[in-house]
Amino acid sequence: MIKFDIETTKKEQFIDITSKVQDLVKKSKIKDGLCLVYVPHTTCSIIINENADSNICEDIIKALSTIIPSGKWEHDKIDNNASAHIKSAMIGCSQIIPIEDNKLTLGRWQAIMLAEFDGPRTRNVIISYQA
Repeated sequence: MIKFDIETTKKEQFIDITSKVQDLVKKSKIKDGLCLVYVPHTTCSIIINENADSNICEDIIKALSTIIPSGKWEHDKIDNNASAHIKSAMIGCSQIIPIEDNKLTLGRWQAIMLAEFDGPRTRNVIISYQA
């Protein structure tokens, strides 16, 4: 298991971590297997989606905010971040990506992104492999 930190800079944002994860896979020397990318947090997620057009990330954030608006949930009475918890629960805290020939098997337009919903913060990312 390998861990690294990501510093987020906005309340909500997607940060492409594909190259960092791919570098770790390459160093692992695992030829074929699985790569688990996981965040041990309840207000951020790991998502796989397009990275060629940053508008997609902004569109996803806007869509989630339309579906899950801030300020109307019971948990908001405690620390005003219920929508971040709900978004994270819907998207999920992990993704599994196949490894083939020591490379992540992602589609042409796919990227692994940390989805921040309650930043800015320091987020931990955990990578685990199964050969």
